[in-house]
Amino acid sequence: MTRFIVPLGIFVVLGFFLYVGLHLNPREVPSPFINKPAPDFKLSQLQDFQQQFSPKDNLNKVWMLNVWASWCVACRQEHPLLVQLKRQQSDLEFFGLNYKDRPEDARNWLAQLGDPYKFSLVDMDGKVGIDYGVYGVPETFVIDKQGVIRHKVIGPITPSIVKDCLTPLTQLLQQDTATDAPEMKKVMKACA
Repeated sequence: MTRFIVPLGIFVVLGFFLYVGLHLNPREVPSPFINKPAPDFKLSQLQDFQQQFSPKDNLNKVWMLNVWASWCVACRQEHPLLVQLKRQQSDLEFFGLNYKDRPEDARNWLAQLGDPYKFSLVDMDGKVGIDYGVYGVPETFVIDKQGVIRHKVIGPITPSIVKDCLTPLTQLLQQDTATDAPEMKKVMKACA
């Protein structure tokens, strides 16, 4: 009798976890980096390997870091929206992190589809992506004037994410709105 009950119990437990897992939202993966300083790095720019960039170069600026690759299908899906976002918010510091990609493929991709970034950085071995907790592309980070990560978008950016989250969040951060202010709490709720 025991030899039938144990496998049945295991099957029921596994079925329960599968059922629960199917109802989770993959965009709601909590990031341990939210409200923590952005990991530091120094990487070469995609268009000019002699030029390097570090997050320290952007202190006192609100900026976004979009992790992308030319081999990424979802990146191609979100790319027209990124080009539009850059046109609409020309004052936004918007950088690309080209992740585990061949530089020539990345340059060709941007030449063909448009380049929404101030510049892209080369992360061929993926070490910076690992430091930022990237587990898939695309991912986008919003970083405040003190160099603190305030939000992370997992997956492609959508028009509703831009309208309800990214635009109001970057505007409030540029105004140095306190993170516990009512308007910031409202925006962060919309971003969740």
